[in-house]
Amino acid sequence: MIATDGLALATRGLQKRYGSRVALAGLDLSVPAGVVYGFLGPNGAGKTTTMRLLTGLIHPDAGTIELLGRPFGRGDRRRLFDVGALIESPSFYPYLSGRENLRSLAATVAPTSSSRIEELLELVGLRERARDKVQTYSLGMKQRLGIAAALLSDPRLLLLDEPSNGLDPAGIVAMRETLRQLAAAGKTVFVSSHVLGEVQQLADVVGIIASGRLVREGPIEQLLLGEGVVRVRVAEVQVEPAMAVLTALVPDGSVTNVAGEVGWLSVRIEPGRAADLNRALAGAGIYASGLETGSDLESLFLELTRDESTASREGTFFGSAGAAPSSASVSDAGAREDGAPR
Repeated sequence: MIATDGLALATRGLQKRYGSRVALAGLDLSVPAGVVYGFLGPNGAGKTTTMRLLTGLIHPDAGTIELLGRPFGRGDRRRLFDVGALIESPSFYPYLSGRENLRSLAATVAPTSSSRIEELLELVGLRERARDKVQTYSLGMKQRLGIAAALLSDPRLLLLDEPSNGLDPAGIVAMRETLRQLAAAGKTVFVSSHVLGEVQQLADVVGIIASGRLVREGPIEQLLLGEGVVRVRVAEVQVEPAMAVLTALVPDGSVTNVAGEVGWLSVRIEPGRAADLNRALAGAGIYASGLETGSDLESLFLELTRDESTASREGTFFGSAGAAPSSASVSDAGAREDGAPR
């Protein structure tokens, strides 16, 4: 058994089936306290099932869950006062205002002061619209209200499913800053997302799952250390000779065409060696018209989940906005991607 000391959240051997469909096949997560943890995986990999298990909405077939250093099981739902959650679509009373909805939710959790509600409305940028009925809110505003609801009891652990869903670019940046501030204050933020670019900017630690199992986990900087990418652009007629030159310099299939971008080649190499690539091409009489460097979470994700991403009917979106979220009341809206009935 892997030690769980110092972890805010841990799962060991977690298994869940829906009939003959295996959603989780022995999931082992280790989430340190006081970090933003990015939870990634293709559609159908088991992310939503995991989130629902962590909040007691469903129960595992086998394995264990620890929340904040203590085992979490069927009889421990009161311990969720220390856990805030936004899972799937936030649900609110449409004919109540944003403030009234938070007051209603506050009555179901640990005692919450009016000043705490006002503080959260300010935090998520809804103070000016707090008196308006929720039915007049945009998707992004409902999402921000859901985040406020998840924070009502000032939880030590925050579980968020696609928190950037419906937010505009300014809202995404503000959310990112808020979540990092929460982690800096000692809270643990667990974020499930499809949006790799956002997770790369937000997370301290990343866990990637495929087919219900953890395939990679660790500090994001460490994981990306070997995932350097240099993109080179050459004239279309020189693509093949350029590939030959670069492959001689960087063997083992590290040179590929960039799909949908004529003349661009992607080279898996440390970004600091970009000059070496340029020099080798120039020596062969090939002159690059573009050179870009970076460390790429997308490349790592695709490498680790290639088989499952290919099999998925929906695919995975590599943008900078998000896909779907529930409120701190953690009402069961049904699983989206793991085969559970709605």
